[in-house]
Amino acid sequence: MANNKFNPAETELKETLVTTKRVCKTVKGGRIARFSALIVVGDGAGHVGYGLGKAAEVPEAISKALEAAKRNVISVSLKGTTIPHEIIGEFGSGRVLLKPAAPGTGIIAGGTMRAVLDSVGIKDIRGKSLRSNNPTNVVKATFEALRSLRTAEEVALARGIAVEAVKG
Repeated sequence: MANNKFNPAETELKETLVTTKRVCKTVKGGRIARFSALIVVGDGAGHVGYGLGKAAEVPEAISKALEAAKRNVISVSLKGTTIPHEIIGEFGSGRVLLKPAAPGTGIIAGGTMRAVLDSVGIKDIRGKSLRSNNPTNVVKATFEALRSLRTAEEVALARGIAVEAVKG
């Protein structure tokens, strides 16, 4: 289950800059240029967060995104070095497929998804971006997938039945 009691100040979070881009707003007097940054943070032990920041300068945008990412940390259910089951995550037009893999497989996924999976601490997984390749939508879809993961023990506890009954 998602642990909302996680305090990012207590742990060392590794930050990964996923993308920066120049964005413009057109106003009466012309165009106003700003910069947008997307950052993923994680402790490598099942906690990960992402943040989006916009500012007039790139370093300011990165620092805003970093603060947003630390506020948005979630807990992910893991099974050893992989995930407990196959899952599809969707956000907007982004859709990602995550499949557990045998130990030694490594992270087989695109660059945007790889940043998130590496920050969580997953070592063996196969991932595929099915629709949009927009970095923001792919990161958010990956987050939705990771947030939905449940181990057999968590499902058994929620249903009030034995773990063997869940595994079938």
